[in-house]
Amino acid sequence: MTDQRVLITGSAGVVGTLMRPRLRRPGRVLRLLDLAPQPAASDASEEIVTASVTDPAAMAQACEGVDALIHLGGHSRENTWEATLDVNINGTQTVLEAAQAAGIRRVILASSNHAVGFRRVDEDLPADSSPRPDTYYGVSKAAIEALGSLYHSRFGMDVIVIRIGSCFETPLPLGPRGLATWLSPDDGARLFEACLSAPSPGYRLIWGVSDNTRRIYSLAEAEALGYKSLDDAEVYAEQLAAKPAPTGPAAEYVGGPFCTAPLGVFNPL
Repeated sequence: MTDQRVLITGSAGVVGTLMRPRLRRPGRVLRLLDLAPQPAASDASEEIVTASVTDPAAMAQACEGVDALIHLGGHSRENTWEATLDVNINGTQTVLEAAQAAGIRRVILASSNHAVGFRRVDEDLPADSSPRPDTYYGVSKAAIEALGSLYHSRFGMDVIVIRIGSCFETPLPLGPRGLATWLSPDDGARLFEACLSAPSPGYRLIWGVSDNTRRIYSLAEAEALGYKSLDDAEVYAEQLAAKPAPTGPAAEYVGGPFCTAPLGVFNPL
């Protein structure tokens, strides 16, 4: 008997790939949507959908029979304005419109620290800090946050927006900055589970990071939903000790190296 069907867009991306095995539960079906190739469904608890978040008809079909939506789809790095507008902003509106029409009551949207990238690291950083984007990518994440607020206020959907720090298997590829921004995959799953199960959250904006020793982001808002971090990037500090620490704007601002990366140019950072 299926108790819950969760649609995950962008399921072939970095975060989606990490969450796929971690969000499997008895009685839950994961409907996994991406344009990119994905491993075949392991069993009846997974459904593979090949589609774009920019396709209204495909999204309407994907939302049928869904109880909750985790929207990870979109460009996850700096790109041209046209591509960012089409996929990240218009694509999110398409997803939210399909979810609303299908009667989905719980939506979780992936935002980013880059929505506030030009806030200083020595500022107070509650989860609802107003946007100060560092790139076109950051602008798109600020727009996603606003769209989530709109669809909650207009239609009463429960919408939780997560400003994700950096979700990778380890913080090592991120360098010393990762000691503050890391969201471990296991903590990521704990956070998504809290967002899926919190009763009547309304509209919430929360940080998505582990309880790192060097954390500069508030976890109070996520913890209010039931999140409990069990990981800390500090266990990797010794392995990162020899790597050069950020300097200049990369050290001064939340967005790190994104703050000086060329606008509209694909950024692999």
